[in-house]
Parts: sequence; structure tokens; C-alpha cells
Amino acid sequence: MNEIDVGIARTVVFCLALGAGVLLERFAPQAPLRASWRVNGWLWVADALLVGAVCGACVYAAASWADRTGFGLLHAFTAPTGVALCTTLVGLDLVSYGWHRANHRIGMLWRFHQVHHSDPSFTASTALRFHPGEILLSLPVRLTAVLLLGAPPGAVLAFELLFTVANIIEHGNIHVAPDLERLLPYVLVTPALHRRHHSVNRPELDSNFGTIFSLWDRLLRTYGASSSRLIFSTGLPGGRTAATLREAVLLPLRARA
Repeated sequence: MNEIDVGIARTVVFCLALGAGVLLERFAPQAPLRASWRVNGWLWVADALLVGAVCGACVYAAASWADRTGFGLLHAFTAPTGVALCTTLVGLDLVSYGWHRANHRIGMLWRFHQVHHSDPSFTASTALRFHPGEILLSLPVRLTAVLLLGAPPGAVLAFELLFTVANIIEHGNIHVAPDLERLLPYVLVTPALHRRHHSVNRPELDSNFGTIFSLWDRLLRTYGASSSRLIFSTGLPGGRTAATLREAVLLPLRARA
């Protein structure tokens, strides 16, 4: 599989996941909300152009290089394909958890990450709302994790596709059936769990950092139970928002971060 194939796979899965998120919001909404499509969409375009210019499919390329040269932990132990796939999914999701938590703890990182939380609503489009500065800062972390792990290219692509689906669906304004919602949080991050993470209240904001698996929050004591029945006021502490593209882009430059 070459970089063009990787790009096609990413695009197809992204479109399908976003379409599914929008449909679920329409037919099973958790609350009456209006999505910030204009701001979030333009931020996503800026992020896509930035990654395309700076990196392209560099994470997949890094995994391919590690695969050819035998670099990384999984190559040192000659892990079977199934073990390498599971280790990659779990390992990269743990790295994502750590990076996300760092974005809430380190002032400079929070200046950029707060743009994601500044959405006045909480919908599938919020999954597109990241400041280009945050995307740029995350690239070295992702590349380092893939190289040190020695993650196979196919496993890296599988993780990225699963991460895309999880990121969009968990940001959805979606009501999940009670029976399903009792079971899913034992393994996966649900919209209700992540909605709590977007609360304006700091203790709730500093919980549920996971993206795919809820395991890390449970093990590292950042898990906060939630359900579709609970209503959270979402946004930044103090009720601050960034309702326009200009406000979102300039938010990291404000003195109060």
C-alpha cells in the first residue's frame, strides 16, 4: 500500500464516520444543539492543508521505514502479526491519552487545546475543531511513538482509521440506549463520557481523556461516569467560547489562557 492508497482510505473512513455521526445526531439527538460547522470546518481545512504540507502520510512512512530496517520494540521481539496489531492499537491509544492529558496540564499546550473546548456546542463537528498549532505540536509525539514501538504500517493505518471513527462518534450529540450505555463504557469511550470531558466545570473537564478505550482513565483515576440522561454545559471554564473563526485562531494569543 502506497501513500496515495493510505490517503484514500483515510478520506473514505473520515467521510463515512462523519456521515454516520451526523445521521445519529439527527435521529437520536441527546439535546437540541446547533453545530458550529463554519468555524469547525474551516479549522479542519487549515489542519488538513498544514498536515499535507508539513507531513503528508509521514506517520505511515515512518512505520514503513521501521518495518524495513527492523527498528523499534516490536521488531526486537519479532512479534507475530496479531500481537503487533493489538499492541499498536493499545500502545498508540495510551500515547494519545498521555498527550491529551498533557494538553490539560501544561500551559503552553492548553493555550492551543482550549480552542477545541471553546466550541459553544458539542456535536460531531467539534471533532474537527483543533487549532493548527496543536496539530503541529502533536506530530513529533506521534512519529516518536510509532518509531519506538516499531508499529507495522498496516497496524498504524488501522489505528488511525479507528481513531478517526471514535473521535467523531464520541463528539456526537447522540443519545445512546440505556442498555447499550451500561456496557460500552467498560471498554470504549462513549459520547456521554466525552461530553462530560467538555464540561465548563474544571473537575469534569479534567476527566475522561481517552479516545478509543476507556481503560486508561479507569487505571489512571481520571474516569468520570456519565450517561445520555445527564446534561452538561459545554465550553471553556467561565463560559467562554470562540464563536467565530477569528476568535478561535487568535484564542491561544490571549493573555488569559
